[in-house]
Order: sequence, then C-alpha cells, then structure tokens
Amino acid sequence: MLDLKTLRCIAVDDEPLALGLVCAFVEQTPFLDLVGRYSSAVEALQGLHQLPDIDLIFLDIQMPDLSGLELARVLDRGRPGTGPRIIFTTAYNQFALDGYRVDALDYLVKPFNYEEFLRAATKAHAYASLAQPAALPAAPPEPEEEYLFLKIEYQLVRVAFQDILYIEGLKDYVKVHLTGDARPLLSLTSLKVLEEKLPARRFMRIHRSTIVALDKIRAVTRNSVQIEDQTLPVSDQYKEAFTQFLSRWT
Repeated sequence: MLDLKTLRCIAVDDEPLALGLVCAFVEQTPFLDLVGRYSSAVEALQGLHQLPDIDLIFLDIQMPDLSGLELARVLDRGRPGTGPRIIFTTAYNQFALDGYRVDALDYLVKPFNYEEFLRAATKAHAYASLAQPAALPAAPPEPEEEYLFLKIEYQLVRVAFQDILYIEGLKDYVKVHLTGDARPLLSLTSLKVLEEKLPARRFMRIHRSTIVALDKIRAVTRNSVQIEDQTLPVSDQYKEAFTQFLSRWT
C-alpha cells in the first residue's frame, strides 16, 4: 500500500510533448504517484471511472471535444467538493479566472519548469495533508480548533476565530472582516459552506448575507446589531433564532 501522504495523480494533455513533460515531472517527485496519462479529456473521464481514489489531476484547458474546464465542471457536479484536486496546465493565462470558478488548486502557464511544477505540487500535498488526516485509533475528543483555513488566491490562509468580526456573502465570494487594522479577506466560497465550518457557539447567521461573531457584538436593537462602528441588519428569516440567543440576558 502506498504511503498515505503519496498523491495518486493523472496527467491530461492533447500535446504529446507537454504530456510527456508533466509525466516526467510527476515521476521525479517523491510524493506523487502517476497512475494514468491521457491525451484527451474524454479519455480521462472514462479512465477516472476505472481508477479509484485519484487525488490530483494535471489538466490542460484547451482540448478538442471536451475542454479541461468542462471536465472540471463535470467532476465537480458528480462529487462536489470531494473529487480530485486540479492543477491546470495551459499556454493561456486568460483562463485563470475560469480556473478559480471550478475551484482549481493552482494554475501553471506553459512553458513552466520543474521548480514551478514542484511549487504547485507541494501546495497540493499540503492541501491533502490538511483535508485528509491519517486515521487514528479511537481516542478522547480533542479540544475544539480555534481557527480555520480560507482559500485566498492560490493559497490556504489560517484565520483565528477570535480575529473575526463578521462575514459578508458577496455572490461567489465571502468577505471576512477582522479585528484591528487588518484588511478584510476575500475568499472564493459560499457563506453556507463557511457557516458549516464555524462553531455555532461563537458565530450566528443574522441575515442571508451576514454571519457575526457573537463575542464581538457591542449592542443590539430589535432589528440590528452593532459590531465596532458597523450596524448590521437582522433579517426576519433569522430573527427568531437571534431572539432566542438574546433571551438568556432578558
């Protein structure tokens, strides 16, 4: 059995030289295991049905019949948030934003060297280590974590719960407002996904586009809360839960 830290990966590119280069880079990287190489996204899609537990795909974008972006969307629809991570390899950097929209882990612009490849692969390895810790024997519950990791641009940034004031939902992004003079953080995720990662005893949703840190609330009215110099509305949808929270002091 492979070491749990080894990433099973495939490479997909319709250009033979580019495909060969990526495969050569994979084979000289100790924590990567190349289990498939494909010259089209259609072949890769068929192969993925036969290859279990693929962790990482090095994927070209511009290919005939089915593009790399289209393949990424198909995989995300099939197993949203749980499928293999994707590192795009392409000669056109104008696709970077589209890569973001399908939650690509990184983006390599051709021609790239091994140092650039290794940097992206190392990021994938670090992400896998965070997302899939090794199974441990039954043990007493560990203390609750005091932080989360947010995807900011092409890196995971650690954010302490105690530093969060409130969070805004902005369509495909969330804006995390922090204490002190720290600039807000913009992360490509949804408010719903982020809400599930936050401890309910410390955070509460008060609006379809707002989550607040309960210990940062300075004052409340019937329809709003004040955090530092910001007044944030409490919508009717969340008013009952918020009123129940306040009832312990009234």
